[in-house]
Amino acid sequence: MGAYDEAEHERREQKTSAVDADFDAERPEYSGSLTYDSGDSAEALLDKFQEMKGD
Repeated sequence: MGAYDEAEHERREQKTSAVDADFDAERPEYSGSLTYDSGDSAEALLDKFQEMKGD
């Protein structure tokens, strides 16, 4: 391990405590709709799983 460097410690502390506010803080708004296919029922999926397992 290297020697303790107080100046380096202070430099890193200042770097990590600084807040970066150079980004766009506004959240984009999206409009539209969302649809999804839920697929088979739980029972059908379990049947398919058992079939694949070979039981």
